[in-house]
Amino acid sequence: MAEGELKSSKRILDPVERWSEVLFGLIMVLGFTSTVSAVHAGRPEIRTMLVGALGCNLAWGIVDAIMYLMAALSQKGYSLATLNAVRSAHTPKDAHRIIGDGLPPIVARSMDEPQFEEIRIALLRLPVPARARLSGDDWRGAIGVFLLVFLSTFPVVAPFFLFPNAVRLALRYSNLVAIIMLAITGYAYGSYSGGFKWIWTLSMVLLGAAMVVLTVRLGG
Repeated sequence: MAEGELKSSKRILDPVERWSEVLFGLIMVLGFTSTVSAVHAGRPEIRTMLVGALGCNLAWGIVDAIMYLMAALSQKGYSLATLNAVRSAHTPKDAHRIIGDGLPPIVARSMDEPQFEEIRIALLRLPVPARARLSGDDWRGAIGVFLLVFLSTFPVVAPFFLFPNAVRLALRYSNLVAIIMLAITGYAYGSYSGGFKWIWTLSMVLLGAAMVVLTVRLGG
């Protein structure tokens, strides 16, 4: 670790974060496409829907990226506070407790006193950063968040660009693409969680369908 810099405790956008951002983008764009009437919609209505869907995901992509940076900075601030607390602990036992509080419970419960002491000694040898600050990895992660939210819009709205004069056909393809993307997202969640892949897949598809029905019922 370079002096004055704190590394994130996780890699840039772990699988759950990546698929969560795609799912978020999908739900946002479905909120627009589900309001399109295959019978009554004309070019002005379709154009309004496309502008709204793209603009909404653009805005929320920026918001999500900012929130990602805030979370990264907060995490680094917490890590720095934990490091300072360990260094200033009055007794090794107090330091062990602080270290344990900063670890996942299942990890902390599996460790014994010599292991905590080994970590304490390693932390005492680390240079203390002057302050928590964002790194290049954090900025790359924020850009990744933005792109995932924004770009997930395009596969769902692409049929309306490809078939501008066939709203019914475009809507069918759009819904098909959305279902496929939701299924892939659910399968990815299931794969990461270690089981029940098809239950996750079906759940995500049902979530998308429920969202469409709810939007239409509420007059969205």
